[in-house]
Amino acid sequence: MTTTLIRGGTVVSATGSAPADVLVDGETIAAVLQPGSTLLGTDIAALVDQVIDATGKYVIPGGVDAHTHMEMPFGGTFASDTFETGTRAAAWGGTTTIVDFVVQYPEQRVLDQYQAWHAKAAGNCAIDYGFHQILSDVQDESLKAMDELIAEGVTSFKLFMAYKGVFLSDDGQILRAFQKGADNGAMMMMHAENGAMIDVLVQQALQAGNTSPYYHGLTRPWQAEAEATHRAIMIADLTGAPLYVVHVSAKQAVEHIATARDRGLNVFGETCPQYLYLSLEEQLGAPGFEGAKWVCSTPLRSRAEGHQAHMWQSLRTNDIQMVSTDHCPFCMKDQKEMGVGDFSKIPNGIGSVEHRMDLMYQGVVSGQITKERWVEITSTTPARMFGLYGRKGVIQPGADADIVVYDPQGHTSLGLHKTHHMNMDYSAWEGFEIDGHVDVVMSRGSVIVDSSGYIGQKGHGRYVPRGLSQYLV
Repeated sequence: MTTTLIRGGTVVSATGSAPADVLVDGETIAAVLQPGSTLLGTDIAALVDQVIDATGKYVIPGGVDAHTHMEMPFGGTFASDTFETGTRAAAWGGTTTIVDFVVQYPEQRVLDQYQAWHAKAAGNCAIDYGFHQILSDVQDESLKAMDELIAEGVTSFKLFMAYKGVFLSDDGQILRAFQKGADNGAMMMMHAENGAMIDVLVQQALQAGNTSPYYHGLTRPWQAEAEATHRAIMIADLTGAPLYVVHVSAKQAVEHIATARDRGLNVFGETCPQYLYLSLEEQLGAPGFEGAKWVCSTPLRSRAEGHQAHMWQSLRTNDIQMVSTDHCPFCMKDQKEMGVGDFSKIPNGIGSVEHRMDLMYQGVVSGQITKERWVEITSTTPARMFGLYGRKGVIQPGADADIVVYDPQGHTSLGLHKTHHMNMDYSAWEGFEIDGHVDVVMSRGSVIVDSSGYIGQKGHGRYVPRGLSQYLV
C-alpha cells in the first residue's frame, strides 16, 4: 500500500478553500492536515512513499461526470469512444468517475442490457464508473427490473419524451415509471423535448429543402424543451418522484425548474459546457456541413436570445445544480457524414468528457462562478445527486483518494492536435484557450496523470454501486 503526501496546495471544496496537506494511505484519504504537520516531531513528508508538491496550486476532488454515453448505439452507428478510450480521455482532463447510461431499446430486456454494459466496461476503464438505466419501453417487467437494479447499485432511470420508435415513452408509461420511482426512492431522469412537435417540424423542413445542420436547431425549438420540462415536472408532482432533467439548454426550461423548486419539489437540472459556450448562430450555422460537428440534442441555442447567459446565471443561483457533458462522440467521417443532405440523419452528440473540468474552470477565470462553485457543480453535487458522496466528490478522511492538482497559473489549449485524447477526428472545442491546467490526477490513490502524461492503466477503474440520492429534501 503506497502512502502519498500532497503538500503546499490549497484544498478547494464546495464550502470553502484553505491551505492544507492531504495524506493518502493506499486507496483512500487518511487525513487533511495543517500545512507542515509533523508526527512525533518528524516531518510527515519523510514518512511517506511519495510527495506531490502542490505549491501555488489547487487540490480538488476528482471530477464526477454523471452523463456519458460510451459505445452507445445510435442512428445506425456507435459512439466513437469505447470505455477504454473515453475513460482514459476523462482521466487526462481531471475526471475520475463517470456514470454511463445502459441503453434499452424496445423489445430488449432491461436486465440483459445491464449485463451487456457490464461486459463492455469491465476490465477496460481507466477510472471508476457507475451506471444509469435507460427505459424505453415501460412494461411490467421494466418496473420489476427497477427494484432489482437498485439492489445492484443502479439507482437512477432515464426516460425520453422524444425519438419515437427508438426511446420515446408516452405519458402513461412515464407515469408508471415515476410511480415506481416514488416507491423505491429512485431518481427519475428525463430527456425533455416534445418529440411529436419536433417530428412534424423536421418533416416540414426537409420537404421545404432545408437540409443543412442549422435546421437541427430550428426544428427543436425552445418551446419543445420548455413544454416537455413542464410536463415532466407535473408528472413528478403528481407521483412524488424526484426528477432530474438532463442537458437543459433553454432558459424557459430553467424557469419551469426554478418555479418547481420554489414550490419545494425535488426537481433538479443539469446543463453541459456546450450550452454555456456554443450557439446556434456560430456553430450550427457554420458554412456548408461544418455545423454537423455540433449537432446534439437538446440543440445549441441562440446567443441573441440570451440562453447561454441565463445558464451561467442559473449555475450561480442553483436553479441548475450541476454540469455534465452528455459525452456522446461521433467522427465526421462515416458517422456525422451520414446526414449529408438530411440533417435528421446526423448522429446526435458532442465529445467533451476530457474538457469539462477545464471549461468550467474558465468560468472561474471569467468571473461567472467561484472556484468553490466549480468544485461543487463538477464533483460534489454529482456525487450527492447520484448516491456517491462520501466516497466520491469530497476530500475528507475515508473518501476514495480521487484527487486533482490543478494549476491556476497553467494554460491549456484545446483542440484535436493539442490536448485531445478522445476517439474523434475533430474537436468541438478547437481553438478554446483555458487559463489553468490539470497537473496531477490520482484515482483511488494511484497517480494516473502527471507531468509525463497518462500513466494509468486499462482495468484500473472499478464499477461503483451507488446508493439513493443524497440531494433530496
